[in-house]
Amino acid sequence: MKFDVDGSQIFASTGGRDFDANGDVLMFIHGSGQSHLSYTLQGRFLANRGWQVITPDMPAHGLSDGDALTSIEEMADWHIAVMDAHGIKTAHVIGHSQGGLIALELAARYPERVTGLSLIATALAIGVNDHLLGLAQNDEPKAIAAMMEWGHGPDGHSHDHTMPGQSHMIYGSQVMGANKPGSLFADLTACAAYTGGQAAAAKISCRTQCILADKDKMTPMKFGRQMASAIEGADLTIIPNAGHMVTGEKPFEVNKALRDFLTNG
Repeated sequence: MKFDVDGSQIFASTGGRDFDANGDVLMFIHGSGQSHLSYTLQGRFLANRGWQVITPDMPAHGLSDGDALTSIEEMADWHIAVMDAHGIKTAHVIGHSQGGLIALELAARYPERVTGLSLIATALAIGVNDHLLGLAQNDEPKAIAAMMEWGHGPDGHSHDHTMPGQSHMIYGSQVMGANKPGSLFADLTACAAYTGGQAAAAKISCRTQCILADKDKMTPMKFGRQMASAIEGADLTIIPNAGHMVTGEKPFEVNKALRDFLTNG
């Protein structure tokens, strides 16, 4: 569906189902250089099991217009504006990678709007090396190729996809390549600049789960464990043999972890 936020036309996936803001809402937040397509298998799975799913493309990503946002704090506020645009009072927020930083900040700033958190392949801070930042600024296709290389585990590198004939790395490159030029650099710069994760984690009062990938090279699991320890009562799930792009590489395992947590609250 398409709607307006701050004068820009925004697209959000609803998992292929009609959206009802009065139901149990799950808001998915995508990562750096990603879009709603990063959550296709999660959104459809949960939308077809009774949850109300909304996965917005941030400005300059996917099918959304506008200019890329430039800070994690701004991105958190923007997702509240998305909720307001649809009359969503509260939501369980699910964030992958950069989306996890945004979810943390959102829950800390607007605790009354968040019923729960699911943080996937993320940490309290996400370091971005200067080489990747330089590529994102000056040679975006090479930056995308590097992220596909670093972001996938053994199954992704062997093109062992759950859907026959598909490739994780080729699909991921196409998703990232469809965004507005410059959006990846803006995303990575925002991640590198964000230092509020520890303070945000200390303010989290809602039910929280952390889903980590044991072969994650982009956000190593040790940092995810530190995040889980910093959030009181956080539930921890580790997906074996998975890289950073775990939502695509191991969708069945991620879907099970999400569903189990959502139904056992």
